[in-house]
Amino acid sequence: MENGAVYSPTTEEDPGPARGPRSGIAAYFFLDRLPGPRRVLKGLQLLLSLLAFICEEVVSQCTLCGGLYFFEFVSCSAFLLSLLILIVYCTPFYEKVDTTKVKSSDFYITLGTGCVFLLASIIFVSTHDRTSAEIAAIVFGFLASFMFLLDFVIMLYEKRQESQLRKPENTTRAEALTEPLNA
Repeated sequence: MENGAVYSPTTEEDPGPARGPRSGIAAYFFLDRLPGPRRVLKGLQLLLSLLAFICEEVVSQCTLCGGLYFFEFVSCSAFLLSLLILIVYCTPFYEKVDTTKVKSSDFYITLGTGCVFLLASIIFVSTHDRTSAEIAAIVFGFLASFMFLLDFVIMLYEKRQESQLRKPENTTRAEALTEPLNA
């Protein structure tokens, strides 16, 4: 028997673009949609909010539990929202929705999450029982809230730079009114 007759119907010489180093689930994740510093910030937001939530869950008893429960809700929500935004940026879903809406949602979610997380961390500081798990949760909470707010400041700066590029030449209203239209 010849080798060609046995293997030709089932063997592919050119595997095509669907196979190779980025196949399977890895083919659906694109990390290059976010610039490097923002990618790192998104990863830190995710990690720190998860660590804050885990450390808060380790707390077994509390005397003033309102701050703990609020911190629990906010840290879990921050983790889930940052995971959602990261999934949207890194999957083909980003291409199916309007990119300006994704960026706008990210802008306002990041601002809101950072402010509420900072508030929850401040409230938890004033009501905690000084256990090591609570202190670790507070530290991770403050760090996560600062990462959210830093990401917001970077997005705000990028928006300002983008709007400066879109503006026409700096002409005052008086100059525009005195110049002839056909000049």
